[in-house]
Amino acid sequence: MSDYVEGSDRRQALILPDTIDDYVEEENEVRFIDAFVDTLELVQLGFTHSEPKDEGRPPYDPGDMLKLYLWGYLNRVRSSRKLERECHRNLEVIWLMRKLTPDFWAISEFRKQNVERIKGVFREFVSFLQDIDLVEGELASIDGSKMKACNSRKRNFTKKSLELKLKRVEAKVERYMRELEQNDEANDEEEHYEDKELIKKRNDYLRAKLEKLKKAKKELEEVQQKMVESGKSEVSLTDPESKLMKNNGKIEVCYNAELSVDSKKHIIVNYDVTNESNDANQLAPMARSTKEILGVEKLDVTADTGFADMAQIKDCIDNGITPYLPATKLDGSSTGGPRIPDPSYFGKEKFAYGQERDIYVCPAGNEMAFRNIETHHGGRIVRVYMTDACRRCPFMARCTNSNRGRRMVRWEHQEIIEGLLERTRKEPEKLEERMKLAEHPFGTIKRAFNQGYFLLKGLRKVNGEMGFTVLAYDMRRALNIVGTRRLLQALESLAMRGGVAIIGMPK
Repeated sequence: MSDYVEGSDRRQALILPDTIDDYVEEENEVRFIDAFVDTLELVQLGFTHSEPKDEGRPPYDPGDMLKLYLWGYLNRVRSSRKLERECHRNLEVIWLMRKLTPDFWAISEFRKQNVERIKGVFREFVSFLQDIDLVEGELASIDGSKMKACNSRKRNFTKKSLELKLKRVEAKVERYMRELEQNDEANDEEEHYEDKELIKKRNDYLRAKLEKLKKAKKELEEVQQKMVESGKSEVSLTDPESKLMKNNGKIEVCYNAELSVDSKKHIIVNYDVTNESNDANQLAPMARSTKEILGVEKLDVTADTGFADMAQIKDCIDNGITPYLPATKLDGSSTGGPRIPDPSYFGKEKFAYGQERDIYVCPAGNEMAFRNIETHHGGRIVRVYMTDACRRCPFMARCTNSNRGRRMVRWEHQEIIEGLLERTRKEPEKLEERMKLAEHPFGTIKRAFNQGYFLLKGLRKVNGEMGFTVLAYDMRRALNIVGTRRLLQALESLAMRGGVAIIGMPK
């Protein structure tokens, strides 16, 4: 008797199940992927080849290709070549694809041609999660994170780095040319054949290097010329739409991914990808589109300091969205220099505004009258308040670094900001909720899913790729919370109400 558990003899005949369906258990997630895609109106969503043609070679059903990609992103398999391999060896995929084995080119082309349609699929899934009460639509948290582009740091240039690179290439060319001249002189004086042969080999190596350097110099000069003509200060060669951004303390070529997460079950309800390095202009667009996707009349949103822009906040208020943001950057005051690291520093909250007389009263009791109107960045119109008493004030060092005195800046719609600050003071738990909601999905996507970088190039395509990622994240959340069987039952119930029968639903 063996001391180990033994496997079967590979040459022994086996009695296999009669159908492929017997290989996939009823609780397997591929059954839900299959059923969900079968409920979609792919023609209305605009997928290519969603209506078969009478002429030419028959294409693959876009529903089958969509199922394959959803399975791939759900199981950390994004490459078209790897998905092709799984179609031949993975029983789940063989079941899902009904033994279809498309090649990597067909798989890749489907994703490239349909990247814009993934947003529609995502919205359909969010709507389904609303129907089964996993999405509440009352409070959403918005956050952004940098995700690496398909462009190495070496293939990205700023004006400064390009000039530096050109100088280095030119210096190498000059050095190699001098060495060639020295070798030629030494070759004329050398008498031994072996030494001449070594010099010849070295010269051949230097000439090959010079050819590469001259080619590289020409390419860099072309890039520099294009940069001058376009007026851009930065260029990426592999993915022209990607940009340098600060990412976890490093400077990398990235895109900025934005997520909006519902508070009830931490489901992602909206996403977007931009090539803007900060979030200052993203609050209103993300909040408005989130409200539209959820189909609600009003919505509360939370965000971090990076989204704190007065015009964006007003846009939200005007569209029935109530924002909650930290007070930092919204107090409207100006100290005229670096903030003084003094605990007794006079912050904006210590200045009282008198609406009737339109004045500020400083902590020392001096009245700060209206001086002038200024237009700040983004066209924001502000009113400036100052007093001549600052220079004689014994507390000036605790108030400002400027010789002109303390300036108070009040936005023309300052009451909106004051309302926001008041809400934040009354409901601080909503700001605390933000970290739990918005930051966790990015951690899961980047670590557990290993999808913190893009495979495709261009803003249009990476938006579609992000759609697959967030759709897979939401599916995983729903499967973990509800389970495959209950999701299938809910999907079947909703489909039957719409008069659609789902094929392959387990009994």
